Amino acid sequence: MLSFSTCWNSQRHTEGEHIVHEIRAMGFDTIEISHGLKVSLLPGLQKAFREGQIKVSGLHNFCPSPVELMIDAPDAYEFTSHRPHERERAMSLTLKTLEFAEQFEARYVVLHLGSVPVKKYTSMLEKMLLAGQLNTRDYIRLKLEFVQAREQAAPLYVQRAREAVSQIAEKAKAVGVPVAIESRSHYEQVPTEEEMLGLLSYFKDNPWVGYWHDFGHVQRKANLGLLDHETWLRSVRSHWLGCHLHDVEWPHRDHRVPLTAGGVDFDTLMPLVPRGRPVVWEISSRRRKQTIIEALPKWRERFGDV
Repeated sequence: MLSFSTCWNSQRHTEGEHIVHEIRAMGFDTIEISHGLKVSLLPGLQKAFREGQIKVSGLHNFCPSPVELMIDAPDAYEFTSHRPHERERAMSLTLKTLEFAEQFEARYVVLHLGSVPVKKYTSMLEKMLLAGQLNTRDYIRLKLEFVQAREQAAPLYVQRAREAVSQIAEKAKAVGVPVAIESRSHYEQVPTEEEMLGLLSYFKDNPWVGYWHDFGHVQRKANLGLLDHETWLRSVRSHWLGCHLHDVEWPHRDHRVPLTAGGVDFDTLMPLVPRGRPVVWEISSRRRKQTIIEALPKWRERFGDV
């Protein structure tokens, strides 16, 4: 199933149906309703869905966007936060997202879980990459410092995330929509790949919790030398619920149109994607419509509508 995220155009429309019309005109018949969607756009999307104008593969938490936020901020409330009211707000918004997912007959809801409060090492390492310092002594020293600081601080925050997913899974079961824990772009965020495997093992007997692969996020970590993209995909594909698809302009400019930036080795990776799972183009709102239109037939010729 090939789907297209509303994150590309929802900020430019005042009517939900117009979001659908624009995406359909580019060649997609299925959407993921993404975070950042204004609640005022929901009625139009619901109308388009009821009338069969569009299919909905899934929703991305939080959806719709919290009314108190003026910008698209999917990480504004974290399940890992030290502030109880923030964790409670994250939970209430997520449970509401699952209720909307049921209405749209969605196959999943994508979750961000939070972060570990350490220095912004990822940004520092990316600046060193841009300066041509990959694998220099200073780079390796900083990366090792990053990993050690992150591992030392992580247990409490991973525990909070696991407890939150346990509660969310009960709601997922009640509405019949599984939740997918997304791979993140920054090593500060929860979970790391090792933590992801731990969470998936903890929930291995729970059919309402799975893994969401983000090609751009994982590639950014691979560019930092924190993992090998192909090896990681192979290790987690049995838990796979779906994926976000976008390209990366080296080393960290992600959410590019697939096959346009050359940062993700799709020819090697796409054959590993389990068949029949949602594949969602999640493209930055800054990318030109014509670029998407030109890339889509090339993608379908090479990979089909997997």
